[in-house]
Amino acid sequence: MKKFFLMGALLMAGICLTETADAQNTLTAQEASEGWNLLWDGHTTNGWRGAKLDHFPEKGWKIEDGLLKVEKGNGGESTNGGDIVTTRKYRNFILKVDFKITEGANSGIKYFVNTDLNKGEGSAIGCEYQILDDERHPDAKLGVMGNRKLASLYDLIPAPETKPYRKGEFNTAMVIVKNNHVEHWLNGVKILEYDRNNQMWQALVNYSKYRNWPNFGNSREGHILLQDHGDEVWFKNIKIKELP
Repeated sequence: MKKFFLMGALLMAGICLTETADAQNTLTAQEASEGWNLLWDGHTTNGWRGAKLDHFPEKGWKIEDGLLKVEKGNGGESTNGGDIVTTRKYRNFILKVDFKITEGANSGIKYFVNTDLNKGEGSAIGCEYQILDDERHPDAKLGVMGNRKLASLYDLIPAPETKPYRKGEFNTAMVIVKNNHVEHWLNGVKILEYDRNNQMWQALVNYSKYRNWPNFGNSREGHILLQDHGDEVWFKNIKIKELP
C-alpha cells in the first residue's frame, strides 16, 4: 500500500512538473490580445538559425525541459555552436527574454543585427544587451565606466552599479525599440535609454569597439540574436510584441 501511494505521489509530481514546463514558453490570454508572439516555442528550433549558417547549429545548443541552453565551450566568442538569430528581422518592438547564467558566465542579447557584416571570427554585429556575471567574469572590469557589465549597452552605455539582479535565478531582460529610441530593462526596472542616428550616438560608437563597422546601430531593422560566448546559459519565455 505504501509503495502504491509513493508511486502515485511520484506520478502526480511528474504531471505537475510537466504542466509547469509546458506553462513556460506560452502566452497568456492577455498577452495574446495585446499582440505578443513567441519567438521560441520551447520545443523546436523553428524561427532560428545560426548567425553564419542557413540552419540551426548542430552543436553547442540544446533544448531540454522547456529551456534553450547554450552549452559550455572554451569561453570564446562564438567558438562552439555559434550565435543564433531569428530568421526574421524586426523594426519596432518590445522584446522579453528570461535568462539564467552559471557562475562566471558571459552571453548577450543583440538586436539590429546585420549577419552580413561579420563573416569572419567572432560574434555577429549588432547592439548588445550584455548578460554577464559582474562579480566573476573579467569583462566586467574592461571597457569604460562599467559599460560591459550586466544590462549595459555593451561597450557603449553602462548600466547602473545597483541593479535588480537575482543571482542564481532566472531574470527578465526587456528591450524596447521605438524608431530611434531604445530602452534596456531588467526585472521590470528601466536600466538605461538612448537615441541613435544622431551625433551623440555616433560619438559613442566612435569611442567603442564598433567604430570600424559601417553605420553601426543605425539600421531600420535587424535580426535578434542570442549569443554563444562559450559559457553555459539558459533562455526561456522569449517573446516579442511588434509596435507600429
